[in-house]
Amino acid sequence: MGCAGDPVVATPNLDSLAAKGVLATDVYTPSPVCVPARMSMLSGRYPHEIDTWTNSHIMDSAVPTLAHAMGAAGYNPVLAGRMHFLGPDQLHGYSDRIIGDHSSLVPGTGDASFNFLEDIRESGPGGSGYQVIDEDTTAVAVEWLNRFALRKRASREEEPFNLTVGYILPHSPYIARKEDYDRYAGRVKPPTVRLPFSDLDHPFDKWWREHVNLVSPPEEDLMKARAAYWALVERLDTNIGLILEALRANGLDENTIIVYSTDHGDMVGERELWMKRCFYEPSVKVPAIISWPEVLPQGVQCDRVMNVTDLNATILSALGAPQLPGSHGRNAIPMLRGEDDNWDDVAISEYAIQEGSIQRMVRKNNWKFIYHHEEPAQLFDLSADPNELNDRAQDSDCAEIVSELSALVFADGWDPDHVRQRLKEKKRDTDLIRKWAENCPPEDRYRWDMDPSWTYVE
Repeated sequence: MGCAGDPVVATPNLDSLAAKGVLATDVYTPSPVCVPARMSMLSGRYPHEIDTWTNSHIMDSAVPTLAHAMGAAGYNPVLAGRMHFLGPDQLHGYSDRIIGDHSSLVPGTGDASFNFLEDIRESGPGGSGYQVIDEDTTAVAVEWLNRFALRKRASREEEPFNLTVGYILPHSPYIARKEDYDRYAGRVKPPTVRLPFSDLDHPFDKWWREHVNLVSPPEEDLMKARAAYWALVERLDTNIGLILEALRANGLDENTIIVYSTDHGDMVGERELWMKRCFYEPSVKVPAIISWPEVLPQGVQCDRVMNVTDLNATILSALGAPQLPGSHGRNAIPMLRGEDDNWDDVAISEYAIQEGSIQRMVRKNNWKFIYHHEEPAQLFDLSADPNELNDRAQDSDCAEIVSELSALVFADGWDPDHVRQRLKEKKRDTDLIRKWAENCPPEDRYRWDMDPSWTYVE
């Protein structure tokens, strides 16, 4: 975002939102993968507490969510667009879903390919079905706001409203419409950190690069993909601007808390990695803006360490809603107002995949510790080493901080052996569901049908 210091991207609407609120610069996802991140955001619990580690896992409908708590406070929470729910429960507490998701709702049938090199080679100017659904989502959300405001004026009652708008952009495939792409081609700089495969020293980094076919991505394709990603960010900003304008036009912006964030980042070629699924900063850190003009300071940057689950707790506190049972989220409003000096600068994130890699990250103050089960841990001092190039896990001077952060990895009962066993059991269950879906495809009531022809490279 421009407000976060990027000199090239055009994000006037997000910049304006940040100018009217707080830009939080050190917010971490509870998992650098779509489904577990979103389910953790909604529930306030870590993936191991809701049995949701991969994009094939279903969160139990009995787990209370942000939407349930908002409903309990008298709101009718409405969802428009992306949320990546899997399974028969496509609401998880939302009272209505006015436009659905584009991907399969059956666990295991919509798994993404792990050939990232193909995604990069097929980047550049063209068409993206993801952009089409985002534009549809925007149109439906704007119409909903217009209709709500009309009813409110007609009834002259102070009815509260709640709307969650879920977008997909920016996301691979890295394809942007030509007019957007052309604004960034040749202007986006190469990645800051270049790590050829031969220079990698951590076993997971080597395995991951081989697993996703990213040993040596072509330079030309890399730069096309980066230009397209920047263009997709601008397109996202344009859609968000239409939502913000609908709020203003209907007089709904003065007493409304607006929270912007996402489920994970994207490496966009840094360390020659793409997309997410790792604990390096571009993947695990997410943007966050919290705007509430009547309550929070405006045009302020907050550098305290937070988790996306804290955004959950902050929203519920703002709405006077009950906090979620078992949630790790913390109400950040006092801290953002400068009234709480006791904020603990800690964030935890988890990652586990079927192939066996089980990891947990702890960010505390300036330190980031990454625990790799049965592989070497990593430790980075982000204040001195923001690009995470100097692993100090084996440094004798860091033995105390390694011990402290290692204890935090396991402090809440996280058990990597239990995670491994549950992954095996979940795979067994998902394999059967996949076979069932092939023969007895269930009705996707909330499915938004995306035409494959909408995605192409010119």
